[in-house]
Amino acid sequence: MLAITIAIAIGIALPMETAINSRLQNTLKSPYFASLMSFFMGTVLLTALLLITGHSLIIPGAFFTSHPWWIWLGGVLAVVYLTGNILLFPKLGGIQTVLMPILGEILMGLLIDNFGWFASAQHSITWLRAFGAILMIVGIVFAVVLPERARKDTFQRNAETTESRHVPHRGFWQGLGVLFGAFAAGQTAINGHLGHLLKSPIQGAYVSFLVGTLILLIVVLIQNHGLRLPVGAISHNPWWIWFGGFIGALFVLGNVYLVPIIGTGLTVVIVLFGQIIGGLIVDQFGWFGAKRNPIVPLKIVGLLIMIVGVLLIKVF
Repeated sequence: MLAITIAIAIGIALPMETAINSRLQNTLKSPYFASLMSFFMGTVLLTALLLITGHSLIIPGAFFTSHPWWIWLGGVLAVVYLTGNILLFPKLGGIQTVLMPILGEILMGLLIDNFGWFASAQHSITWLRAFGAILMIVGIVFAVVLPERARKDTFQRNAETTESRHVPHRGFWQGLGVLFGAFAAGQTAINGHLGHLLKSPIQGAYVSFLVGTLILLIVVLIQNHGLRLPVGAISHNPWWIWFGGFIGALFVLGNVYLVPIIGTGLTVVIVLFGQIIGGLIVDQFGWFGAKRNPIVPLKIVGLLIMIVGVLLIKVF
C-alpha cells in the first residue's frame, strides 16, 4: 500500500512541476533553457540528499564495465521525451500531444513487464490486464480529451485549429508520439534497475538527472550561445519558478524506488492516474499561474474508469 501511495503522490506532483516550468519557460524565452534549469535544480537536490545520507557522488570505475551499457540511458531518454513533446505540439496540437505519448507509455510499460526487458521482473500480460490498460486509455480520453474539446476559450480554439488543419505525414508524427511515450516508460525501467544495481534509489535518480543536465547544457550552449538570464528574470518573478526541478527529482526518485517493488507497468499506470488527479487540482485552483479550468463531470467519469483499469492491472 505504501508503494501505491507513493506512486499516486509523485503523479499528483508532476503537473505542478509542469505548471512551474511553463512559467519558467515564459521567463527564459526558451524551453531548452527552462528544462536545463529544472534538471540542474533537481541535480542539486539529489546531490544534497546523497551527501546527507552518506552516499558517494562518485561511481566506482569497475561499475562502468561490469553492467550493460543501456543502464546510462535514463537521462538521455528523458531529454528525448522532453524534446519530442516540443516537436509534437505544433504538428499534432495539444490533445494528441498528451494522448499519443500516454498510449505509448502504457503499452511499453506492459511490454517491459511481460518480457522482463531492462532486467525487470516479469508480469505476464493477461486479458484482464490488457483490458485494464484499455480502460486506462478510455479514462484518459474522458478526463482529458473530451473536456479539452469542449472548452470554448480562445486558447483552445487555436489549439483545435492546429489539430484540425492538414499536417503532412500526420500518421508519422502520431507514431513518433507513441514512440516518445515508450521512451518515457523505458526511462522508468532503466532508472529503476540502475538504482537497484547501485543499491541506492537516490544515486540512481542522481545519475539520470546529471546525464540529462549535461545533455541539455550542450544543447543550450549551442542554441543560445551562452547561459545568459534575461534581465529581470530573478527580480520580477516569484521564487518558486526556479524549484520545479525539485519536484522532478522527487518524481524520478520515486520511480526508481517503485520499479523494483511493483514493476514498470504498474508504476506507469498508477503514476499516470496520479498525474490526471494532479492536473485536475492544478486546473481547478489555478495553482502556480496555471489558467483555471474547473472540474466537469466528464473528468470525474474518466477518473472512475481509470480506477477500474488500475485495479485490473494491479490485481490480475
